[in-house]
Amino acid sequence: MVSLARASLIYDWRRYAAAVFAITFAGLLVIVQLALLLGLFGTVSVAVDQSKADIWLGYPKTQSIDLGRTIANSSSLRAWMQPSVQKLERFAFIAGDLRRADGVALSVFVYGIDPHSSGLAFANKLTSSQRQLLEQPYAVIIDAADQEKLAAEIGTQLEVNGKRTHVVDVVAGIRGIGAISLITSLSNLRRIAPEMSEATTFYLLEIDKQADIPQVVADIQDTSTNKRYDVWTAADLSAQSQTYWLLESGVGIGTGFASLLALLVGIVITSQTLNAAILASLKEFAALRALGISNSSLRNVVLEQSFWLGLIGLSLTFIFTAGIAWLGDTYYIEMRFPWWLLFSVAVLILAIALGSGLIALRPLFKADPANLLR
Repeated sequence: MVSLARASLIYDWRRYAAAVFAITFAGLLVIVQLALLLGLFGTVSVAVDQSKADIWLGYPKTQSIDLGRTIANSSSLRAWMQPSVQKLERFAFIAGDLRRADGVALSVFVYGIDPHSSGLAFANKLTSSQRQLLEQPYAVIIDAADQEKLAAEIGTQLEVNGKRTHVVDVVAGIRGIGAISLITSLSNLRRIAPEMSEATTFYLLEIDKQADIPQVVADIQDTSTNKRYDVWTAADLSAQSQTYWLLESGVGIGTGFASLLALLVGIVITSQTLNAAILASLKEFAALRALGISNSSLRNVVLEQSFWLGLIGLSLTFIFTAGIAWLGDTYYIEMRFPWWLLFSVAVLILAIALGSGLIALRPLFKADPANLLR
């Protein structure tokens, strides 16, 4: 048997359609804003997240990976002495000047990695065959999102720091925040920037799976007064880089404020629209109250109505979210939709829907049913 709440929703669906659309819009607004925020700052740590290193060793007090500075090669000695360190790999990058074939100048980040098939840097992104391509002199790999900006494809020649390079492949998901990224081998980085012939920005460490990584970090850490290097787990360096850009940069504050504003707008729109829909049914509820229906029963009806409206709105929200996620992948827009984001938004919107329904009933409980029916 269909409940009174669902029966009224089905019979008078036009009255509640606006509330469903408001919930859908509010949920979509909040999810997309937060997904863009997470995607934007996820690009800051792309080099960490796309690599298989367990531990990173770099310049002391480096706040973000893109702010890394050259460290002495002797900084790796203590790491070499640790029996749990299975692999230690150099990683370097430079800020370079790129000129397209038509002469347009652009700023780029050039990452130098070990091109061996067992290399740790960008191991989650590059295949063995792609890494092998980097062994060619002056070979670089570009991000698919930067192809149009670089006017480049496989085989295109680009001038980097006055040296002629050529694109050997294109991958998606290596672009950093606000920067064009190129990947090359360490030997090619020396060709492009001779001053970086033996320079190292970070050392990447692979640790035995049975080892206690935090303990290994503590054992390798430089404890001298004038530290030559710092050591981080991959997760810590990734979080530290994203937090730095979120809190210290104007981009982070501005995007965070926009996301908060989207959340507040979504709450207000949902609450007001749902309130209006329920208030429009006050005479029907007053009639039920005049017939002797208890306040608790009416409250349950409204709560059920609000729940169904919220559920329908959220279903539409997630359908549209899937479409937006597909568009983001198609046009290389960095967006992230972790399960906790979707779950949190669903709980929030349902709570707003239920709360709005209860608030809308206050005039009914406070007024004389006879006055409402006039």
